Amino acid sequence: MIAAEFVRAVTRLAPVPFLPELSLYQAGDIYALWEQTERETGETGLPPPFWSVAWPGGQALARYLLDHPAAVAGRSVLDYGSGSGLVAIAARRAGAAATIAAEPDPLARAAIDLNAAANGVAAPVCTEDAAALSPVPEVVLAGDVWYEKELADRVSAYLDLAASGGARVLTGDIGRTYFPRGRYQCVATYQLPASIALEGRRTLHASVWEASPP
Repeated sequence: MIAAEFVRAVTRLAPVPFLPELSLYQAGDIYALWEQTERETGETGLPPPFWSVAWPGGQALARYLLDHPAAVAGRSVLDYGSGSGLVAIAARRAGAAATIAAEPDPLARAAIDLNAAANGVAAPVCTEDAAALSPVPEVVLAGDVWYEKELADRVSAYLDLAASGGARVLTGDIGRTYFPRGRYQCVATYQLPASIALEGRRTLHASVWEASPP
């Protein structure tokens, strides 16, 4: 299976609901796509195709960057848990000097390249391991990474390390259980359209949070 061809075949390029100036290759049904991916690859137990959805925390974070380009303009930027690449693409549109997408899923990495091209920006450099980067980029972004405890613990440790090293750290979240909000300050809140199938409601609030100084 050629990853880029698969991504194009199973998704549709469409505007992002809360960011109509950006488009992504998106799935109509993430669960059906998940099953199809396992059939095509002959593997079971694959992670869900998170790359095929514009998740609300990522949309809020991307919106914030487009509306406040000074947050990333001229700086090196890391998008942690990049998924579709939405946040990295928004950072590039906002003037980031260089973007890196931390994403282990090979299909997600193919989607990131396709989505960057569709939006007329340079594709971010992809890495599987953000912790191996040296030096840490000047700005670290993370959208919708707080839904699972093990992942949240890993993300939190890296973001704390990045912040203590002088990076500006911003994350987007909708109030998920494992977000350590006591270590962050809210800088913006948005009301977004939502998917009933994924979030159980038609609208929700998503906030952008900045790590407090160490």
